[in-house]
Amino acid sequence: MSDSLDHYLEQRLSTVRDAGLWRRTRILDGPQRPEQVIDGHRVIAFCSNDYLGLAGDPAVAAAARKALDQYGVGAGAAHLINGHTRAHEELEQALAHFTGRARALVFSTGYMANLALVQALVGRHDTVFEDRLNHASLIDAVRLSGARSQRYRHAEPAHLRERLEKAPATGQRLIVTDGVFSMDGDIAPLPELAALAREYNAWLMVDDAHGLSVLGDTGGGSCQYFGLGSDDVPILMGTLGKGFGTAGAFVAGSERLIETLIQTARPYIYTTAMPAALAAATLASVHIAASAHDRREHLQNLLRRLGDGLDRLGLPHPPPLTPIQPVTLGTATRASAVAERLFEAGFLVPAIRPPTVPEGEARLRITLSAAHTQTQVDALLQALERALDQT
Repeated sequence: MSDSLDHYLEQRLSTVRDAGLWRRTRILDGPQRPEQVIDGHRVIAFCSNDYLGLAGDPAVAAAARKALDQYGVGAGAAHLINGHTRAHEELEQALAHFTGRARALVFSTGYMANLALVQALVGRHDTVFEDRLNHASLIDAVRLSGARSQRYRHAEPAHLRERLEKAPATGQRLIVTDGVFSMDGDIAPLPELAALAREYNAWLMVDDAHGLSVLGDTGGGSCQYFGLGSDDVPILMGTLGKGFGTAGAFVAGSERLIETLIQTARPYIYTTAMPAALAAATLASVHIAASAHDRREHLQNLLRRLGDGLDRLGLPHPPPLTPIQPVTLGTATRASAVAERLFEAGFLVPAIRPPTVPEGEARLRITLSAAHTQTQVDALLQALERALDQT
């Protein structure tokens, strides 16, 4: 039996190797910051989602240490048993205030938050309208909900309108989109989506994992960037392991939305709560993010500098609005080769290959942080030019 299983798995693994899509885990020694030691090599990392540089912030770490003394390490149980501490409660209140919503609910991961949301809101008699480039967690959430899926062309409200017009009139309608798309770095056309949701009596849900803390005057994300409130986007999901620099996720919305999740969402009910020390650390990072105008301004300056450099190299890239700046190179083989050249030169920039992105659109995913310097960005551009010449 075990021999049969191993033979089957080896065939699958061989297919991945032959396609040039093999993945491996790199080992980081030390904190999350631009200058790192990866697999024993000193590099400057341009791949982290730590957009404001909060993952290694001393104030965030100090809050975690203090909470460890107070609460210990593990939560011990689910939120609804005795795993919900005052630290969790204070974090949820802060996240509700940060996003301008009535309430917020904390989850252990963004994947779980999306599974909980979609399954709590729709079922097999309902229809979900999805952007084609939505995150995998949203795609899986819709599949597991049993709802009818209608995918519309990426960031094209006109195609969404066509889908809405042709969809069955029965059941609920849910429009689901990323706020900032994780592989392309562009921002969803939220005002148009909100208008369509109102016109066709649909609910709009935004996964703003990559927009929160970065976009908007106070880091309120893609909704704040467009001046949209809870009436426009009643269902908001955000993660804590990116711009906020810790781990976990949350859902923000109305009193009834949050209470519905507490009462019905299996990924919430049946999961151990995140450690209280992590909640306390995140509370500190949320307070920092709300007033981090200097960090966001520095990040925007770095983005413009990177964009100018990519233009000089003749490399297409999205507008320098979000920290995600992909450079599409075509084949998985070429993207991997350039990434390896950069690593040898002391820069960690991952190659993103199919099936994460479509065939022929393999890319380098450059991400910037407020912790980077102009000198580091300039050095990356010089190394990228050399790496492209060598492949």
